Amino acid sequence: MATTTARRPVARFAGGVRVDRPDTLAVEEPLEIRLDAGGGAAEPFTVTMRTPGHDLELALGFLVGEGVARSPRDVVAARHCPDAARDADGEPTHNVVEVRLRGGVIVPPSRYRAVSSACGICGTTSIDAVRTRSSHAVATDGVTVAAATLAALPDRLRAAQRVFDRTGGLHAAGLFTPAGDLLVLREDVGRHNAVDKVVGWAFERGLLPLAGHVLQVSGRASFELVQKAWTAGCPVLAAVSAPSSLAVDLAVEAGMTLVGFLRGESFNVYAGAQRITE
Repeated sequence: MATTTARRPVARFAGGVRVDRPDTLAVEEPLEIRLDAGGGAAEPFTVTMRTPGHDLELALGFLVGEGVARSPRDVVAARHCPDAARDADGEPTHNVVEVRLRGGVIVPPSRYRAVSSACGICGTTSIDAVRTRSSHAVATDGVTVAAATLAALPDRLRAAQRVFDRTGGLHAAGLFTPAGDLLVLREDVGRHNAVDKVVGWAFERGLLPLAGHVLQVSGRASFELVQKAWTAGCPVLAAVSAPSSLAVDLAVEAGMTLVGFLRGESFNVYAGAQRITE
């Protein structure tokens, strides 16, 4: 059975003294996502490096971000393929997921590729090719969030990171209500994967679009994360670190609220400041 952590020997030096002991690390393994788009046989869609766990959510969230799946009706079934990949002992690795799409869902051939950390733009040749337009009108979302509530989210996110406490090596994404209540948290070695898992969780439950919600992430706010939040219909994205210039541009274009450097009682609002109340 796949695990999220592994033990490895490490030589620790402190004050000039060496101590040999085991250390707990976050597991990183490949996940192959296969699509059955109505042809009768599943074909490899992408391979991403991830921390095992919530793999079906990861696959579904990735498909939402790619614009392939827009509603639960688009997905007939999603399952692990236990016989597709096995370890040296012949045991199934659970590193292959197959998603069967309903008839009529078109997957452009250019979408089939290999990526890492579930990044939605790796391997593409043009920035225009990754501006997947969301079908959700995020700009008209009238949700507001109190500044004090927003400032408390990183600590609430951190308190729920169970695997990070053991490894110190995982990103996290959490979906919050405007009142600051945590609905779901997912961890992964890839920040994009963590967001995809949250989106996949919501997709499975028919909760998309994520109108009136806040997506909090533990790292920086990249273009890809803004795009994933937009395609999921989430109006507010907050990060503990810096956004990129392209992330800000896309947030402005989408009508989203983008918050960066959310640490302690201070933060910067790079777009959509009207949603943050004093």
